[in-house]
Amino acid sequence: MDLTAVLARLRPGAALAELGVADAAVWAALAAGLLVVGVRPLWRVLRVVVTVVHELGHAVVGVLVGRSFTGLVLRPDMSGHAVTVGRSRGPGRVATTWAGYPAPAIVGLALVLAGTSGWSGAATFVVALLLLLALLRSRSVYTGLVMVAALGLAAWLWWAADERVRGLALLTVGVVLLLGAWRHLGAVLRAPDRGSDPAVLARLTRVPAALWVLSFAAVLAVSSWLAAGRLWELVR
Repeated sequence: MDLTAVLARLRPGAALAELGVADAAVWAALAAGLLVVGVRPLWRVLRVVVTVVHELGHAVVGVLVGRSFTGLVLRPDMSGHAVTVGRSRGPGRVATTWAGYPAPAIVGLALVLAGTSGWSGAATFVVALLLLLALLRSRSVYTGLVMVAALGLAAWLWWAADERVRGLALLTVGVVLLLGAWRHLGAVLRAPDRGSDPAVLARLTRVPAALWVLSFAAVLAVSSWLAAGRLWELVR
């Protein structure tokens, strides 16, 4: 692996619309994202993708506000937990706790934009780095296996995949994350729990959990609107 080849995969390339990708391929990518979220057997297996981004949202924001990311646990029931160490209260803890539910929508939007605008190489490289960090912080065999599989796929897309394939893959994963973010938010609304992020935020701030849920929904709505606008430009 020489430096020239690495740099070539980090530079921006042509937008997806300029690569001669057939409209059918774009629609297939969108349909694949919809199927993953909409078909229950597929969702049961692949919703771990949304869980990983949710937990890494906690971890990344935690690090940004001065906390230490010390562990990641994923469970076969597709739940998870990111372990960050720092003050038990205060703005940093609030920001870290809040970041989970918006993270899949924000990352989904970023992947849609990157995959369609020529930045798929750089975006995939960043994803691979984050997955490597998560792998190093894995605290269970199942977590490690998920991280190895995800990291292997990201590494292959970055190094070996055609630019068209990489762009379409990011588009598909972006759609999964955007729609999956809404499903995750709906799940916490249907089954409130004292250990859920909104409930923890309510205890930390005395702001009602419902208002925290509304803040999540606002981020999801904006992210979905912006992604829909980009997709409409691509397929119209």
